[in-house]
Amino acid sequence: MLVSILDRWPEVALPDGWLVAGCLAQTVWNDAFGLPFGHGIADIDIVYFDADDLDAETEERHAVRLRRAFRDLGVRLDVKNEARVHLWYEAKFGRPLTPYISTEDAITTFPTTATAVGVQPSGDGLQVFSPCGLTDLLGLIVRPNKKQITQAIYDAKVARWRQLWPGLRVMPWQDEPDPGEGAV
Repeated sequence: MLVSILDRWPEVALPDGWLVAGCLAQTVWNDAFGLPFGHGIADIDIVYFDADDLDAETEERHAVRLRRAFRDLGVRLDVKNEARVHLWYEAKFGRPLTPYISTEDAITTFPTTATAVGVQPSGDGLQVFSPCGLTDLLGLIVRPNKKQITQAIYDAKVARWRQLWPGLRVMPWQDEPDPGEGAV
């Protein structure tokens, strides 16, 4: 499924577009636990960065276009312009957000170390951006990335994930330091 999307990436045609987050981690988890590909995957996340067009209608047009392009795959797509997240984030999550400067900047704040990852085709292979590394993802470890989320968001995610992938090793919120803790 994800390979099909990446093989057809020219159809995405979004500036600084990446396939990201939970769909990648959950695909790894499904493979590791011998589960069907789509098990537990709520949607496929495609993000991009276009600071020159922060219009919600443009973002929705891209989402509709991609849903049509990939409808044969039978998956739910979630398409977001990371350049405009700060415009709605506070209303949804109750906290302001400094505008991102790139898609990579946004990925750096994704909720867990295992989901803070993106891929995009590059030449004959894939470019991977994983600011927290791949150790937790490949080690089936869920650890909070406290750069942006709250404990409530983390706890809600891991409660769902524990039911779907009981073999995951979930690290408690309080045991993990805040990013930059101890920095001078």
